[in-house]
Amino acid sequence: MLSKTYTKYIQSLHHKKFRDTENVFIAEGSKVVMELLKSGTISCEMIVGLTEWMQQNEVLIRKYYTGPLQVIEHFELEKISALTTPNQVLAVFKKCKKTTDVKGKLCIMLDTIQDPGNLGTIIRIADWFGIQSILCSEDCADMYNPKVVQSTMGSLCRVEMVYTNLVVWMQKNNSIKTYAATLSGKKVSELKGLTEGIIIIGNESKGISDEIMQLCTQKITIPKTGQAESLNAAVAAGIILSHL
Repeated sequence: MLSKTYTKYIQSLHHKKFRDTENVFIAEGSKVVMELLKSGTISCEMIVGLTEWMQQNEVLIRKYYTGPLQVIEHFELEKISALTTPNQVLAVFKKCKKTTDVKGKLCIMLDTIQDPGNLGTIIRIADWFGIQSILCSEDCADMYNPKVVQSTMGSLCRVEMVYTNLVVWMQKNNSIKTYAATLSGKKVSELKGLTEGIIIIGNESKGISDEIMQLCTQKITIPKTGQAESLNAAVAAGIILSHL
């Protein structure tokens, strides 16, 4: 059984303030936990799970992790889970190092993506298309938010994330071409074969800020034939990367 102290500790990690203080985050569900363990790039501190899950997965877990395992009851998992429906296992991981190199690569820049589900999906899409780096504005959703971690389905360990002042970053790195996803501009299909540069995706409702837009190399767009006013940020990112 989990102690009251450890239960409160895990519950505190639902909040960014405490994740930052402890330099850890939580991941839930068999798929996500196992992907992070297998990566070998993220250190795990503790795994707690239901009896059946532990029995089925302990041998595999021990190939990648030698730390503490604890069997818990379903009611205990409900207390510590950040999910509406708890998913058999929860693990506490150390945060990744925030370093990334964007030169000579195709990368993504996110301007104030605030929905955790959108951010997690964009990370997963980036992983699908082999994008290794994402630059985020400081007011983007936290990459270690439980909903973000869940939405990435393990891709978090394969995509480097850096939070920074995007305007300052762009001013310092003005030799790198940037392509702003907007409602008008060059058709994204005409950029096919692009191997270096940064694709900028804006806020879910406001789009890309004026300050960042002024620093962009070029505006690009996904041509439409219907009547929808705009696309979901994650959907737009997927369509753009599929063309490139």
